[in-house]
Amino acid sequence: MKAGEKRKEEETIELEGPLGKSDAVNRELVSLERELSTLRKNGSIDHFGLYLYGLVLKEKGSENLARTVLVESVNIYPWNWNAWSELQSLCTTLDKLNSLNLSNNHWMRDFFLASAYQELRMHNESLMKYEFLQGIFSFSTYIQAQIAKAQYSLREFEQVEVIFEELLRNDPYRIEDMDMYSNVLYAKECFSALSYLAHRVILTDKYRPESCCIIGNYYSLKGQHEKSVLYFRRALKLNKKYLSAWTLMGHEYVEMKNTPAAVDAYRRAVDINPCDYRAWYGLGQAYEMMGMPFYALHYFRKSVFLQPNDSRLWIAMAQCYETEQLHMLDEAIKCYRRAANCNDREAIAVHQLAKLHSELGRLEEAAFYYKKDLERMEVEEREGPNMVEALLFLATYCKSQKKFEEAEVYCTRLLDYTGPEKETAKSLLRGMRIAESGFPSMDAEHFPQ
Repeated sequence: MKAGEKRKEEETIELEGPLGKSDAVNRELVSLERELSTLRKNGSIDHFGLYLYGLVLKEKGSENLARTVLVESVNIYPWNWNAWSELQSLCTTLDKLNSLNLSNNHWMRDFFLASAYQELRMHNESLMKYEFLQGIFSFSTYIQAQIAKAQYSLREFEQVEVIFEELLRNDPYRIEDMDMYSNVLYAKECFSALSYLAHRVILTDKYRPESCCIIGNYYSLKGQHEKSVLYFRRALKLNKKYLSAWTLMGHEYVEMKNTPAAVDAYRRAVDINPCDYRAWYGLGQAYEMMGMPFYALHYFRKSVFLQPNDSRLWIAMAQCYETEQLHMLDEAIKCYRRAANCNDREAIAVHQLAKLHSELGRLEEAAFYYKKDLERMEVEEREGPNMVEALLFLATYCKSQKKFEEAEVYCTRLLDYTGPEKETAKSLLRGMRIAESGFPSMDAEHFPQ
């Protein structure tokens, strides 16, 4: 098996195409399958032999039989994590996972299910499993890291940061999973913390893919995208199947407006893991930049299918529907609604829903969303053009609905601004007072010609 894999690796390097693909195969698989199949039928194969047979069947594409054989292996000997990992890679749907005939209730089964739930994007179920296991293995840094990973997928960045800080206190030389911590620090724009982490991993082991990724994130946050790409490439020299490096390098190429290189990087990422929603989202962004919204929409749909609780993906898809080429505003509204229900922290979706309903003449719905947007801005104590837009619309709408008291409240708030909105508010207030007094309007169009 190993000799065949070595020859396959050599052929892959020689025959590798522009996208890193080759048709090289392990030529020992046929004879290995024949031999191991005979041993299994005769009942003279042990759990490690079954594991090897499962690997061979997986490589040959016989996934159903491979699952059956790997289940036999872990049922006999549950401590072989490699067998569990290979079995997990074959459980691409919940139905396949539930169909496994796992006869033992060993704690390794719980580790397997927690990891499988994570891959199937069942993050809450995965979190529950790991928290249960933490009760048994209370000092396990692996379980701590996996809990952080589940929280990261649920976008609970504050909790993730706390877990990783504790991990580093308990294991100061840890590099494994620290690239995920760097992603959190990047998202929160914590320059000093990310700088400290980058220096720390350089001193520990600078020739680890994770270390290169952390340094790449540091330079990206500083806006030095060329240097960032250099470190992501270094990570890929150390491990060419390192998924994060391909995806993050794609993001850097997008920042550098090098869309062909970005597309190449994202495609390499989805070849390694077709369930990586970030790479599909990146492909959508790249094609949107190239002015190809139909292609972009295809990739955004894939990313949303894989991560339906991420508001950013729904917003990206909605914006794609809004483009001039598509102009499918009702579909955009559906996407923004989904985004609003997915904890849209920046409140982009609610504001866009208000604008689109107003544009389509659905004034009642527009007023509803402008009110929601206004309430949120008040809670967060935010000012700006969105606040002015909401107040102007609500003042005009309430006046048209004869809700003069409510309209007056909005107009009074607009008087605090210095732009043209102040004059509009004064005009609205004059109009309401005339309407309330019963006198005819003094506008020029009401005079006889």
